[in-house]
Amino acid sequence: MDRALIVSGSEKGMEAVVQLLKSCGYSRISSISNGSEARRMIDSNDFELVVINTPLPDEFGHELSIMIAEASTAGIILICKSDISDEVSDKVGDFGVCVVPKPINRTVFHQSMRLVQATRSRMLGLKKENVKLLTKIDEMRLINRAKCALMQYLKFTEPQAHRYIEKQAMDTRQTRKEVALSILSMYER
Repeated sequence: MDRALIVSGSEKGMEAVVQLLKSCGYSRISSISNGSEARRMIDSNDFELVVINTPLPDEFGHELSIMIAEASTAGIILICKSDISDEVSDKVGDFGVCVVPKPINRTVFHQSMRLVQATRSRMLGLKKENVKLLTKIDEMRLINRAKCALMQYLKFTEPQAHRYIEKQAMDTRQTRKEVALSILSMYER
């Protein structure tokens, strides 16, 4: 819990949210007053949490929350009037945005913060796992291309090509990926 961004058109609302975030342990809090500034800041910074106090001077704020959800891994809390909070929640809920009604209840805000933090942690874990799986798939594709090259040029069967790559990797103390790359550099020009 370190970097947070507050987007609020109201100075009073901004101060209230700053105090709530400080009480939750956030130390580096940036604050801005409109959606267009927020869009520029999101592109160049990696915030853990974004709190949007609606309405903003240049837009309502729900479009901004959706854009941030799609462009970053930040947790997002959208604060809006209680009479429209259900309607706004329906619009942004599928994007992982947590809606908190005004007036802000300290307990509800803290619970929402914990929920957003837990969701963000889970999302980051899934993202890390996804990167790992994509790397593994790329490695498998590379090895399969090397097998195909061995089958085409040396007339190996698939099991022979597989065994050759495995044996080369063990004998030369290289990874199967490194062996596959050397095979491909030899046969694919």
